[in-house]
Amino acid sequence: MKSVGTIRKIDELGRIVIPIEIRNKLNINEKDLLEIFIEENSIILKKFEESCVFCGSIEDLKKYKNKLVCSKCVENIIY
Repeated sequence: MKSVGTIRKIDELGRIVIPIEIRNKLNINEKDLLEIFIEENSIILKKFEESCVFCGSIEDLKKYKNKLVCSKCVENIIY
């Protein structure tokens, strides 16, 4: 894991501020959703991207009964 050399204090509500340089580099904007993972002794934040419920693709998504399905999986289901 690459360190960017930034240290932030957690406030009394458990919040931290992600520096603007990091948000810009990762294209994280106000109101974006982040996924939070724990890996050994690390907390990992990842920008949430909606994906196909079957294969995980993020391209050419269509909604079906409030679920996202990519066009390739739609084709596989039909045939």
